[in-house]
Amino acid sequence: MAVSRARATRRAMLGLGGAAVLGAPVASADTDRFPTRPVRLVVPFPPGGQTDIAARLLARRLGIVWGVAVVVENRAGANGLLGAEAALRAPPDGHTLLTITSTHAINATLVADAPYDFRADAATLTLLGALPLVAVVPAGSPAVTLADLAQLAQQRPLNGGSSGSGTPAHLALELFRREVPGAVGLQHVPYRGGAPAITDLLGARIDFMFANLPDALAQVQGGRLRALAVTGPARHRLLPSIPAVSEAGFPAIEIGSWTALVAATAVPAALRSRIAEAAAAAMADPETAGRAAEAGFDVLGWEEPRSVAFVAAETERWGRLVREAEIRAES
Repeated sequence: MAVSRARATRRAMLGLGGAAVLGAPVASADTDRFPTRPVRLVVPFPPGGQTDIAARLLARRLGIVWGVAVVVENRAGANGLLGAEAALRAPPDGHTLLTITSTHAINATLVADAPYDFRADAATLTLLGALPLVAVVPAGSPAVTLADLAQLAQQRPLNGGSSGSGTPAHLALELFRREVPGAVGLQHVPYRGGAPAITDLLGARIDFMFANLPDALAQVQGGRLRALAVTGPARHRLLPSIPAVSEAGFPAIEIGSWTALVAATAVPAALRSRIAEAAAAAMADPETAGRAAEAGFDVLGWEEPRSVAFVAAETERWGRLVREAEIRAES
């Protein structure tokens, strides 16, 4: 399983010693002079997905404001654990940051032996944006509505993809499973990010998925995928003809995904706050916000205390669902 590789990576890093220990004290951080060199922004998923899009928009604007390169580094693997561990183990001077999604809040309960303690080791800086998922099938699928898909699931086995085990896409599939009594062999197929899952969906190698909106939007608009419903509380402005799940008869599948900027808790609080303010302002920049909205995001850019409280509440909320639905991590 991918998580096992994460544990092996952790042991190897510990064996190297040095500055890779979570919670290690920072040598000294000159908050007033930050940043003093290029900043690394770790995306723990492959290029092209929700988190990657948000990170690149943020990096572009922060690079302009800070006057240094903000380099996006994709470190995919183990459902976001590998990249997160790498970022949280970097020297805690603020020059390595991390973008996360709801997946990391979910993993806090789903993955009992994670290589870091999400609640203790990751400090939320700001909520960057949020968006719904969209239930999609290949253009040639017989399912035209979400009810059609439920009926198909009662008639024959279906393979449902996701951007990874424990992601909102996975939880949406599990909620769908609970809403379809008598589903015949509904199989979850986890991928290492939304982009590769969409590729297999386009090739009809899987039957459906609940995709992050940016991952599927261009394919839906181009007619290569068919959207059945969005999982937000209402229709989405970029897909106005597609019903919300409540309209489609499945209100229990209402679920969303968000992206946040995080630093290691070992980074001094004053520096974290300074970075949080800069990131929130970057998301409020009209050009950045406009590009994010075009990709389907509801731009947030919340202040630090509100963001911290939100992620903590989400971690507990998803933890309850994981326990109640008895969802298990899959390879």
